[in-house]
Amino acid sequence: MSSGRGASGTSGSTNERAGLQPTPPADTVKHPGPPTASNMVDLSIPGRERLEGANDYDLEDLPRFARATRHRDPPAVDDVRVATEAAVDELDFSAVPAGGEVAITAGSRGIADAPELLSALVEALDSRGYEPFVFPSMGSHGGATAEGQVETLRSVGITEERVGCPIRSSMAVEEVGTDEEGRPVYVAADALAADGVVLANRVKAHTDYSGGLESGLAKMAVVGMGKHRGAEVTHNAALARGFDAVIGERAEIVLDAAPVVGGLALLENAHERAAEIVGLPADRILDEEPELLDRSKDLLATLPVDDLDLLVVDEMGKEISGTGMDTNVLGRVNFHGQAEPDAPDITRVYVRSLTEASHGNAVGVGLADFAHVDVLEAIDLGDTYVNIATSGEPSRARLPYTVPADATALLVACSMTGVRDPADLRVARIENTLEPDDLLVSEPVADELAEHPEVTVGDLEALAFDADGELETPL
Repeated sequence: MSSGRGASGTSGSTNERAGLQPTPPADTVKHPGPPTASNMVDLSIPGRERLEGANDYDLEDLPRFARATRHRDPPAVDDVRVATEAAVDELDFSAVPAGGEVAITAGSRGIADAPELLSALVEALDSRGYEPFVFPSMGSHGGATAEGQVETLRSVGITEERVGCPIRSSMAVEEVGTDEEGRPVYVAADALAADGVVLANRVKAHTDYSGGLESGLAKMAVVGMGKHRGAEVTHNAALARGFDAVIGERAEIVLDAAPVVGGLALLENAHERAAEIVGLPADRILDEEPELLDRSKDLLATLPVDDLDLLVVDEMGKEISGTGMDTNVLGRVNFHGQAEPDAPDITRVYVRSLTEASHGNAVGVGLADFAHVDVLEAIDLGDTYVNIATSGEPSRARLPYTVPADATALLVACSMTGVRDPADLRVARIENTLEPDDLLVSEPVADELAEHPEVTVGDLEALAFDADGELETPL
């Protein structure tokens, strides 16, 4: 486990790492932002002394912490290639001519078994005499450019060499119909030009909404294959009518218009590995995907504790979740028209870094209450704002209360959680929302988890900080 703030953290003082300089005498650090002509805002982030002096607490007042590990024995696929081949046998290739081209979708999520699944799928299509190719199917991700989407695939391990076939990237789309409100439905031109299309995606609880069709094959058909234009119009329609209705309606139009032969649905276990790979012919996707979604939710990795005053997340990123941090783990959605979940109940969230694989796209940063200044330094507002404009929820791009050091975040949290005594703070720290089973927890949480049948808890120790106030205690 990483002890730093993720891939974007480096050695040196806070100011040196972030390229910031103190501005006397106000005890601030300057955040110049990206060096562009359009940068008209000069943000000054208060320094440690000023912020940590806002209350009467010291680091010695914080509770002791212990490592906690949740042990699971979830179902897992023994051989991804064998399971993929069996799933391909379920698809209907009767309309694909011998030697025909088959397009395969590839999304932007960091799915551990996705490269192996795609490679096995390509091999299975080759053996059947078809000409497969992969095309990025990720809406507006990758900066909504063809080159950026190829780079996004590379960052999650999907390359031509790895999957064994060409990758064709284009943002070109064609309109294939309209929904009941008259809004256009778009499909990637590459997919429409192929003789067949195989949807490949993970089926999982979505981070924006709940319904029968969340992240999965139907959404891949509508948003992924819709490229930037399709993703934008779909999210806008969903703001008016709800995602569940919009995804189902538009998926039916896409499946009727595009040469989709079926899809491979990957269900992940709590260890982020394939628990099941299911092949569905196109005419069964809309009927059977909801049941796969229910099965996937039973496998979802979540925190072993439901009540926290502060959750510290070492890294957020697009390869981790479409919202940077999985809303199902945070217990907050922050999306227009969507109800907030009852659990978990987390008062404050502090994020420490943005992953390199995000390429500056910090969509979802607004889900956090506190952010390390390193997060701001890593943000590309262009990519972030394009993604937000496409997905439709501006609150997720709001900049959190920004701190110059980890110590500052923990101390100011003492005044923003409603807890009278800092020693009673219920705090958990995780690497990212894909890894909620390995935690560092404060003493009140450690005492509770000691009674959990699946959790082991280590010895309690005081948190360690370096001279710059950064956490030295590793996960």
